[in-house]
Amino acid sequence: MQKETKINEMFKAGAHFGYSKTRRHPSVVSYILTTKNKTDIVDLEKSNELLEKAKDFVKILSKEGKQILFLSVKPEAKKIMKDAAMSINMPYVTERWVGGVLTNFSEIKKRIAKLEDLMDKKEKGELDVYTKKERKLFNDQIHKMNKVFSGLIGLRKVPDVIFAIDSKKEKIAVTEAEKMKIPVISLSNTDCNMKDSSYPIIGNDASTSSIKFFVDEIIKAYNEGGLTSKE
Repeated sequence: MQKETKINEMFKAGAHFGYSKTRRHPSVVSYILTTKNKTDIVDLEKSNELLEKAKDFVKILSKEGKQILFLSVKPEAKKIMKDAAMSINMPYVTERWVGGVLTNFSEIKKRIAKLEDLMDKKEKGELDVYTKKERKLFNDQIHKMNKVFSGLIGLRKVPDVIFAIDSKKEKIAVTEAEKMKIPVISLSNTDCNMKDSSYPIIGNDASTSSIKFFVDEIIKAYNEGGLTSKE
């Protein structure tokens, strides 16, 4: 896709809409094209440059078989991120970030293993030997854990990279990643600190159409990287 076409697609998706000038983070000043009706308008040419850098990085990750954790608990992004992660068999968190997923993974790994064990026993009918009340407790436990950890089932080590929507909203996870020296790719609006991410993409992180555009671009890059590695 040529640069002009790409920028036009971004514009159609509403990627240029930032937040009000009063919410602007100083780090994004050079990425603001103008301000209309007190709302910052993102310079899509510069956003496209950031996107291309992120995509180049993702292609390398794909070639090397690295694992990307898709993260966003925003209602507008949940389904998009989950579907994207599943399309390339990657872990995801779309309900709630549990502190320690990165910095205390050994403990989180135990909880994931417990969920896997309970689900396996339920599937095999091994929980049927318990009373109705006990089975309900097990089911409640599975439901509660599944909501938080289902996207992490199969995760055997700390992910190599985090891909987040809204680095400000996902500040806890981003901070954990920084402590662990794990790179962060993020779609971040004008209220975010660019320095929180290794590969920030400045754009609208509150619109479904904008989020989908950028997530689709990341997935395309990953798939392209995988094709290149097989040549």
